[in-house]
Amino acid sequence: MNRVAIFVSGIAATLAATAIWYGPLGAGERFATSVEHGTRAQLNFDEMTQVTARLQRGPLTRRLILSGPADDFQRGEIVRRMEALPGVGEAVWDPGITTQRGAPMIPVFAEVTLMALACFTLGIFLAYLVALRRRMTRR
Repeated sequence: MNRVAIFVSGIAATLAATAIWYGPLGAGERFATSVEHGTRAQLNFDEMTQVTARLQRGPLTRRLILSGPADDFQRGEIVRRMEALPGVGEAVWDPGITTQRGAPMIPVFAEVTLMALACFTLGIFLAYLVALRRRMTRR
């Protein structure tokens, strides 16, 4: 096999492993469950038991969708506190989903895939440096 074929097969294996880890092995759902449990604990601590929070799915993103009774001050404060939690990128109230403040959210699967490809690229670069050092010490 030539180097390009090995490189392409490495990328394909990285993408396949990422998809299997995220989907069938359940890492995406574990992430969503963990974040939702954390937000529920925070809402209970804030004594906002009628407010519910769930991550946006289809595709899974870091956008937290809040719903329930709250006045304007409470809504603003709950959004601020929820956005400070680990794993939450943006918090919005259910009726205001169409009025997003920032750019569209990147799906979590895309984040995981890009990170896996970055790690693969770093590994290739480090392997190249090791091979280059071996060549230099032989001389």
